[in-house]
Amino acid sequence: MTHPFDAFADFHMGGHSVIVTGGAQNIGAGIARTLAGAGAQVMIADLQGDKSQETAAAIEAETGSRCLGMGCDVTRSEDIDAVVTAAVAEFGGLSTLINNVGWGPRHPDPTAISDDELIEAYRLNTISAYRMTMACLPHLLEAENPSVVNSGSFSSAVPAYDILAYGTAKAALNQMMVSIAHMLAQKVRVNSVLIGTVLTEGYAAAGLDPAIQEKLKHPDNLIGRTGQPRDIANAMLWLTSPASAWVSGQTIKVHGGGSVVRLLGK
Repeated sequence: MTHPFDAFADFHMGGHSVIVTGGAQNIGAGIARTLAGAGAQVMIADLQGDKSQETAAAIEAETGSRCLGMGCDVTRSEDIDAVVTAAVAEFGGLSTLINNVGWGPRHPDPTAISDDELIEAYRLNTISAYRMTMACLPHLLEAENPSVVNSGSFSSAVPAYDILAYGTAKAALNQMMVSIAHMLAQKVRVNSVLIGTVLTEGYAAAGLDPAIQEKLKHPDNLIGRTGQPRDIANAMLWLTSPASAWVSGQTIKVHGGGSVVRLLGK
């Protein structure tokens, strides 16, 4: 019997095992849900251990794919090793890593950022992605279509002085991604998504007050709206699935189009 052509076959993630850092809520939870919905087994690693398990249970119930949650501070090597060991033990391997963790406070006075704040931004947004990638690497090298995708930020590509520490750390992540992609050429694909304005609970935590958040609801971009977690999740699905088998070392902008410099505090 002849079967109809399946144009979506290359987007299926059956047989893939994924770690999503920072996946307990917001964009990370959207990524975990979409990849699980495409058939992947997913480990959510997040500082909020209980929330990770709650989100994982909801995703598993909705998608039918195995999904686990585990507490993890990605700035601690021992936590990273524990998550990778648990994922491999549960899933029998590891094919995909989403370095989604990232955060940084707003600095109303960028001239007063301390050395410690700059270093902490680098530890959380850049070093953690390197450490997690290296911890996963032995297992990725044994997988079919292995890939690493980083959640970057549009603030790394345009002036954004009120989140200077965060944007600078994310810019370092961009350079690191390209270097690792070349280092792992023909072995593991490595890409990044530059994320635009996706209004989540994280904005308030970063110090962006309701007035600024309201202003961000009408961004000067080509689509004319702020992003939703599923916008980022769908890009992640493409970059992790066989559909992007010829894509590596790339920075994909998902921000509604355009390149208007937008200072958050203005």
